[in-house]
Amino acid sequence: MRTPQAPLPQQGLFFGPFRLLRYASGVGAVALFLAACTPAEPPPEPVRAVKLVTVGVEALQAYQDYSGEVRARTESRLGFRVAGKIVQRQAELGQRVRAGQALAQLDPQDYQLAASAAQAQVSAAQTQHDLAAADFQRFAALKAQNFISGAELDRREASLKAARATLAQARAQASAQGNQATYTRLVSDVDGVVTAVDAEVGQVVSAGTPVLRIAQDGARDVVFAVPEDKVTRLRVGQAVTVRSWSGGETLQARVREVAASADPVTRTFVVKAGIEAGQVPPLGATVHVTPEALGAVGRSAIKLPTTALRQEGAATAVWVYEPDTGTVRSQAVQVVTADGNEAVITDGLVPGMQVVSTGVHVLTPGQKVSIFEQKSAQSLSGKAQAATKNVVSVPPASAAAASASATR
Repeated sequence: MRTPQAPLPQQGLFFGPFRLLRYASGVGAVALFLAACTPAEPPPEPVRAVKLVTVGVEALQAYQDYSGEVRARTESRLGFRVAGKIVQRQAELGQRVRAGQALAQLDPQDYQLAASAAQAQVSAAQTQHDLAAADFQRFAALKAQNFISGAELDRREASLKAARATLAQARAQASAQGNQATYTRLVSDVDGVVTAVDAEVGQVVSAGTPVLRIAQDGARDVVFAVPEDKVTRLRVGQAVTVRSWSGGETLQARVREVAASADPVTRTFVVKAGIEAGQVPPLGATVHVTPEALGAVGRSAIKLPTTALRQEGAATAVWVYEPDTGTVRSQAVQVVTADGNEAVITDGLVPGMQVVSTGVHVLTPGQKVSIFEQKSAQSLSGKAQAATKNVVSVPPASAAAASASATR
């Protein structure tokens, strides 16, 4: 006989809503989890504002400028004619000196002693000469009386001649030693300026070692170096324009000397041009030198600010603005030289193109850009006035009450 089963409790009325709530919460959590795992879309690339310059062609004078230095036409390296130790130097770098002015001094003691010894030799030779002369006179008198033979008189005459030669030799040696003593004092031969000091007090120098360098007053030259592919076009007597880096008048010069061989290190040829009348720049001044023989008038070129250039691999490039799409593209250019803050370009651009002039290192090919427009001072002033009108004036009592309320 089957036992009747007890009826199940009616749970739907009590437990159903909570079960549905749990199910809904689980579904919501899964949805949130899936939403968190989905990658967010990247923000749109910002449109950068750029400054543009319009490409134009300029007619340039394609003269070749070189850097030169103003030097004295005659520059002497002065040194002592004898060896010794420098005990005094009376000239400094940049000092003006006159002909006959003492410049430096060696220790003269040894040379003075040698001069004194040579003078003593002169005295001894003079004594021997006087004795030989007296003997010759006596023997000549005896020969006149036939008391001696002619051969004896000849011997006395030979002794006198030898004594006379010895005296002359001693005098010459004494003079040379005296000169050696005076050579211990270095004296300027010309009027000029000390341009270099090559030895100091206490230094032992040999004969001929340069001690000072003197630039002689008078004519001035500008010295510059020319590459070997241009030197064949220069000739002695051709005109040269000289301009100081610090400004001032333009001077005229003429080629005076062209080196016959290239410098072994720089492989350039040294050219000297004599500066003609005018206010000559100071010695050692750096100047611009423009040989007219190396110029060509009427060459067309494009100038751009150097800030517009960028390096793209081994080439130089600029960003060209495309007005139809509002984007930029890279364009390689050929730069031949610089003119102040501008670069001279001969290839890669055509007149009318618009080139980005600043901020070129943050752009990419095809990037959208906007044209930067400088706001006028009038518009800025209007905005400032509008901002002033929007300021609300607060009475002092209200401000104090508000401050106290904020403190509480």
